[in-house]
Amino acid sequence: MIRKREHFGSRFAVIAAMAGSAVGLGNIWRFPFILGEYGGAAFILVYIAACVVLALPIFYAESIIGRAARTDTFGAMSKLAPGTPWRWAGLLTVVSPLLILCYYSVVGGWSVEYLFKSLSFSFTDIPAEEVPHFFGRFISSPWQPVFTHTAFMAAVAFIVLGGVNKGIEKFSKLAMPALFVLILVIVGYSLTLPGAMKGVEYLVKPDFSRLTADAYAAALGQAFFSLSLGVGTILTYSSYVKKEENLLVSGVGTAVSDLLFAIIAAFAVIPAVFASGLHPGAGPGLVFETLPYIFNKMGEGVPVLTTLVSSIFFVAILAAALTSAISMLEVGVAFLTDERGMKRRTATLLLAFLCWVVGVLCSLSFGSLSEVKFLGLSIFDFLDHLCSDWLLPLGGLIFTTFVGWKMSKASVREEFTNGGTVNTRLFGVIYFLMRYVAPVGILVVFATNLLL
Repeated sequence: MIRKREHFGSRFAVIAAMAGSAVGLGNIWRFPFILGEYGGAAFILVYIAACVVLALPIFYAESIIGRAARTDTFGAMSKLAPGTPWRWAGLLTVVSPLLILCYYSVVGGWSVEYLFKSLSFSFTDIPAEEVPHFFGRFISSPWQPVFTHTAFMAAVAFIVLGGVNKGIEKFSKLAMPALFVLILVIVGYSLTLPGAMKGVEYLVKPDFSRLTADAYAAALGQAFFSLSLGVGTILTYSSYVKKEENLLVSGVGTAVSDLLFAIIAAFAVIPAVFASGLHPGAGPGLVFETLPYIFNKMGEGVPVLTTLVSSIFFVAILAAALTSAISMLEVGVAFLTDERGMKRRTATLLLAFLCWVVGVLCSLSFGSLSEVKFLGLSIFDFLDHLCSDWLLPLGGLIFTTFVGWKMSKASVREEFTNGGTVNTRLFGVIYFLMRYVAPVGILVVFATNLLL
């Protein structure tokens, strides 16, 4: 019996799901920092160029493979290049997102905890100076972060259990518009704060003198990671895309949505940071230490305001984390249902449980397992380093090499242009970028990771 494959119901559903995979925690804490650090508006121009020459070609390579094969990443390579070692490259991109999900779920659990703290007035009952210390005490405690990691992973599994249409599509179509609305509310609040305009100037004033080699490397890295590339999530989602869908439009829509959200997030975060007299810093500390402190300071004497603003912010954080996490789990679920014939329920629960177990170890690496090291790194940091610096770029190189050098140009053209009906004039440019330019950009990302 041939299993009928689900597909997304509309173009909006495609873009919402793919943008949801792309929009994550990095858009909220990493992009605002590097935007200001490397020249504000000047960096945006470099970042857009990096998206065009690196990110979008990889995005289209994944999309072409996924929709042409209409199966999981392992099966896609086996189907399009039967009897070759390419299928093992496809298997790598099944494992990568699951490894990421293991520690990403821990961070998602932190957002669950901070949403609870916001709703329970925890940020208003103590002096502002005590708020940043919440984070260190929380992540080093033995069971509290494990509990929130469990809650987050359960939510991810629940959504994926609903399938493509009733689970992923339905949640993405609700979460993505809500996410934009929530972050716009925070922008409105941030811009009204005294001193906020210094933060706006930090973001929008072009300073081309700060466009150093590091800035260009940061733009390439951000463009690559921001669109959720190299881990098979775009390939897997593309396997659910109808044959008549315009891949060029879906890719541009996803990239624009991701960039727009990142810029809006910057205007939500940085003005508030400057209004408090602080300087933005990269990393989770900006979200879980600095911003709660700011919310407390801004709402002194009006605890309801602190609770309202912080709650809205952490709902947005949680939504962004969930939309990315469900795409990671779906890659593995698609593999088990397509290649092993498992029922979606069995595959989802099995993989969610395995990721939960490894996630518990990652969580405990901040506390009772802090002395356990791999190459001098904690369990959490080791997995993050392995996936972010090596497996993701490797996956991107695999996809672009496969489309640019293994698949025939005629097959690539057929898929990208929907049989010659759309995007025919742009195909040559996109194909050149996929075949020659994007692989070089990925090698630059590798080199940057080696040197830094």
